[in-house]
Amino acid sequence: MLNNLPYNIILGSQSPRRQELLHGLDVNFTVNVIDGLEENYPATLQGEEIPMFLAQQKADAYVNVLTPHDMLITADTIVWLDGVVYGKPKDEADAKKMLRALSGKTHDVITGVCVTTTERKETFAAISKVTFASFSDDEINYYIEKYRPMDKAGSYGVQEWIGYIGVEHIDGSFYNVMGLPVQRLYTLLKNW
Repeated sequence: MLNNLPYNIILGSQSPRRQELLHGLDVNFTVNVIDGLEENYPATLQGEEIPMFLAQQKADAYVNVLTPHDMLITADTIVWLDGVVYGKPKDEADAKKMLRALSGKTHDVITGVCVTTTERKETFAAISKVTFASFSDDEINYYIEKYRPMDKAGSYGVQEWIGYIGVEHIDGSFYNVMGLPVQRLYTLLKNW
C-alpha cells in the first residue's frame, strides 16, 4: 500500500524492534544511522515534548545528506512516570532501579516520531499507558540477567518475558510500547 510513495524511505534507527515494525507495514526501506548523535534535551521539556524533541534532533543530523527523493523516519521512546524520564539504563544497577520504580504502577510510554523530506517535516507523539504488576527482586534480577535490556527505555521490552509476566493492562498502542506507533505512522505516510 505504501510502496507507491515517491521516496527512498530511510529509517534512522538501529533498533531491531523499529525495523521489525516498519517491515510489518510492508514498506521498503534502508537503515542509515549516524553514529555519535547526542540525545540531550532542555530540562524544561516535559512528557511528550521530550521524545518529539529527540526525534527532531536526530532528523536534523541528516539535513545535509537527504536528497529530494528521500524520506527519513526517526523516533525516540521514553518511559515517563511521576515527572521522571526513564530512558536506557546506564548499567545493571540502574536497570534494576528502574524496574523497581515501575513495579506495581502505571506509566506512560511515549514515542516521538519525525518524518522528514527536503520539502516537509512532520512530528508527532503517541502515548500508551502501561500498568505493571508488582515484581519481586528475583523476577527483576532474572529478567535483567537473562534478557539484558540495556538498549531499552525503562529497562524493559514489552515483547519479552517481563511483558508476559508483568503487563496487566495497556491503554493505547502495544506497538508504540515496542518502540514505533505503526498505525499513526501508516496514517501519516498514507496521507503524505
